[in-house]
Order: sequence, then C-alpha cells, then structure tokens
Amino acid sequence: MRVISEPRLAAVFGALPGMPRIVAGGNFATPWRALAVLDGAVASYRLFVLNAQAGMPDREGVTLESPFVGPGMRGLARLRYFPCRLSLVPALLAGPAAPDVVLVQASAPAGGRVSLGTEVNVLPAAIEAVRARGGLVVAQLNPRVPYTYGDAELPCEVIDYAIEAEAPLPSPPRRQATEAAAVIGDRVAALIGDGATLQAGIGAVPDAVLAGLHARRGLTVWSEMFSDGVLGLAKAGALDAAQPVIASFAFGSADLYAWLDRNPDVRMLRTETVNDPATIARRPAMASVNGALQVDLFAQANATWVKGAIHSGFGGQTDFVVGALHSPGGQAIIALPSWHPKAGVSTVVPRLDGPVTSFQHSYIVSEQGAAAIWGHDERGQAGQIIEHVAHPSTRERLREAAHALGRDR
Repeated sequence: MRVISEPRLAAVFGALPGMPRIVAGGNFATPWRALAVLDGAVASYRLFVLNAQAGMPDREGVTLESPFVGPGMRGLARLRYFPCRLSLVPALLAGPAAPDVVLVQASAPAGGRVSLGTEVNVLPAAIEAVRARGGLVVAQLNPRVPYTYGDAELPCEVIDYAIEAEAPLPSPPRRQATEAAAVIGDRVAALIGDGATLQAGIGAVPDAVLAGLHARRGLTVWSEMFSDGVLGLAKAGALDAAQPVIASFAFGSADLYAWLDRNPDVRMLRTETVNDPATIARRPAMASVNGALQVDLFAQANATWVKGAIHSGFGGQTDFVVGALHSPGGQAIIALPSWHPKAGVSTVVPRLDGPVTSFQHSYIVSEQGAAAIWGHDERGQAGQIIEHVAHPSTRERLREAAHALGRDR
C-alpha cells in the first residue's frame, strides 16, 4: 500500500483507459474524498454503489449502477438498475459487472492490516474480482472508522494506493417513532421467543421490534445489517454472550460506531456468507423481519417498486425469507403499516401491479393484527390478510376483490 497525495491519486485515475467501472463502498461508509478525486480526474466512468447516499456524482459522462438503489441514485436518468438478490451480487461483480477500480473507506493501519469497519458487504468480492483482472484497489484511510473483525480485516498489501482523510462516519437521519410502528413492533416481538436468531433491518418498525425483545434471553444476531437496536439488545442482556453478532454492514449513531471499535463480540462477514440461504437455514429459530411497501391477497410483498419505478431493490429480503422458512423453528415475517399516511392509500391491494419482492411468508403483520400465512390455503391466506392486516376502511372493498379473484372463502 502506497499512501499518496490527492493530486498524485488524480494522476493515477487520469491514466485509466476507456470508461472504467468503479465499485465504491455504499451505505454510510462511502469514501467521499477518494470519490471526489476520481470524479475530477475521469471524464467518463461507471459508478457501482449499493444503497448510495446523497452526494453521488450526477453529470454527463457518469453512469450510475446499483442492485440496491439508495437516495443518492433514486430517480436519476443515468441510473442502470441490476435486479439481483444481495447474495448474488458477488457473482455479478465476478462476471458481468467486473470492476476496474474498487474504492473503499478503511481504518488506520494497525499491524499491517486495515479494517473495512462498518461496510464489508460485497467489497471483499469486488476486491478479489478487480485484483484478478489487474485493476486497482484504492483506500481512503480514516482513523474514525471503527476497527472491526472478520472479513473486514485486509492486509495492507491488498491495497494499491491510499489517501488519508479523517472525517466522522455519518449517521442515518433519525426516524420519529409512530404509534403504528410501536404497535407493529409489539405484535412482531410477541412472535419471537428466547433463543431466536434475529435478522432485522433499519427503520421505525425494526427498531420497535428489537426494543420489544429486551426481556428475551439467549438471542443471537445473524443479519445482513444492523443498527442501534442491536446495541440496545446487548445493553439489555438479551444476547447470548457466547455467540458473536454476525452481520455484513452496519450504520447508526456515534455510540454504535464506538461500540463496534475492536469489539470481539462482533464479526463483520462478507455477503456470500451472511446472505447464503443455506447458511441462514442452519441458524436455529431464524426470525427474519422485513418491511414492504405493499402486500396483496396472494400474500406477495412488494418492497422495491413505487409507481412503476424502482425505489430500492431485492436486497437481502429474498435470501432471508427463504433461509428462515427452512430454519428449524424459523419464521419469515413481513411488517408494514396498514395505511400509507402520506399517499393516503392502503398498503394491502388486491394484486400487486409490479414486480414481486418476496412471497410465502410465515406472517404478515400490521398495526391491525398478525395474519398467519404459512399453513393456510390460498383463500385462507387472503382472509387472514383482509381481517388482520388491512385497514378497516378497505376491508369490504378487498372482500369484493377477493371474490372477483376467486380468493374469497
């Protein structure tokens, strides 16, 4: 690893041939300084980022690519969306979307190694792919990045060039808890017992679910990502002390980042391991809790499309739904409010009018109740959704739709 100046790095980037594909760390660990140097030095390139945050280059000559669209790319004209479950993104990077440069943010070196900190995700696979084809690995070294273990640790010799840029890791905006989220959280938490393995994302509902589990004991975490809710479980004594928290990326508060730093009870592993459905299925009593934008009377969930346009992507939802259903005592739970307050529409529709993200869940839960899906025939599933998930003001219309679809009892 050669630590160089930003002007020298600009010269390295300026010598790249053609229209290179750049894979950069996403979520809340993007190497913004290194990315700015690249954007100033290369006229045309492809930028591949997962869950890109605001501030991504958006100009003529830059093609944005992602299998999971974040706010920094959402709705932009030059976006190319790759439909792909998260567990298969490493295979995408090894073949059709092979990188020419990988940009990462990493901790300060220690003992000949650096750590990717909060964002492991698909970066190890991207690094392997780019090195196999003679490309470049560039690191932005930031002493504020927590040093985490597992696949996060990289030998310094894997990195070709590095610049130094100290900056605090950003945190996601705080979401105000709603009454509906609190009720949903309690309903989902009631389905999860002691000794369960947890997967939950970020947002008001997952936070409420985890808050409702503080009295449980012997819980473990095997999740593609986590946030402050897991820190709350650790402080409450709800986690099995003999089992490390396993995840692929994390983001949250400054307190969370401090807790992660050199914490032997946390292992950050690559996506191929964490999101492998067969590996998930071996976890005991796997409780997968995911959100959705809509569900329909066929018990299908849409978590990716809004008004005919891509909003996010499959992410790990499909991986964990399948893995949880095959786990001994496992359950796949979709949680969502029954009503979109901003749009003023029901989240339960007769039939999805766009792509399906996941299906065949154990339960679908809203603030109205919990619909048992697994074990019911198709008409029973529709009835459960109407009576226990849908907003009361929409139930009669949904009953009529169920009759027209042949899904009424």
